[in-house]
Amino acid sequence: MQLVCPSCAAYNAVPDERLLDEPMCGKCGKSLTPREPIALDDASFDRYVQGTEIPVLVDYGADWCGPCRMMAPHFAAAAARVPEVRFAKVDTEASPKANVLHRILSVPTMVLFHGGKEVARRTGATSLGEIVSWVRSHVT
Repeated sequence: MQLVCPSCAAYNAVPDERLLDEPMCGKCGKSLTPREPIALDDASFDRYVQGTEIPVLVDYGADWCGPCRMMAPHFAAAAARVPEVRFAKVDTEASPKANVLHRILSVPTMVLFHGGKEVARRTGATSLGEIVSWVRSHVT
């Protein structure tokens, strides 16, 4: 299984059976599977999402958005509960390219990618239980 390091963007090969063992990056030594959402921007988005072979759930939001701020702790908690998926956040104000390329019309919007391709989308503030159920319904 190929994973992109969220810290240094290096490609890493990890045996499938070791994915839940908190593997470390061979280049920088940091965790390849953090249990919290990572920040992506226009420069890092494509390499991370397309280079990571396991599903990646991206939360598109903005600092000025009340529902985004309300959902943020639920999204972070879901990252800890669904270790088979990588969780990432994109600030739509700071990353206009990702925003336009993925047709983000309102925030918050979550997009689930697998193999670099969109497989599901959900718009609006969502609770912890709803996030976990929705992701698992599209991953398993």
